[in-house]
Amino acid sequence: MITQIQGLPQNMVGFRSEGEVTKEDFEPVKQKVSELVERTGKLNYLLFLDNSPKDFTLGAWLQDALLGIQNITKWNRAAIVSDSEAVIKFTDGFSKVMPGEFKGFTKAEYDTAVSWVSGETIV
Repeated sequence: MITQIQGLPQNMVGFRSEGEVTKEDFEPVKQKVSELVERTGKLNYLLFLDNSPKDFTLGAWLQDALLGIQNITKWNRAAIVSDSEAVIKFTDGFSKVMPGEFKGFTKAEYDTAVSWVSGETIV
């Protein structure tokens, strides 16, 4: 399941994933991303993983990829928050192949991640 994180700065969207994540879970994500891009012209995105990437179905991974492709020129900053070292390293490397900046953070660094995604701080 994916739920929107409330109380974030106006120039970003954030979501928490837990349990099994299916392609249907990405419908509200796509809607909120579209609204943000339409309002600001760029995409500042945070995903807090309270589960494992193994919990994402194939359909969910495809929807996630489509989200990236559909907004490829709009990516500004994206953070993945996880306690998985592999997820953090993968996210950090993503900046080399995608427009925008991508950075992994541990769960203890959540506030720093929000600050970085919103542009309030430089990490």
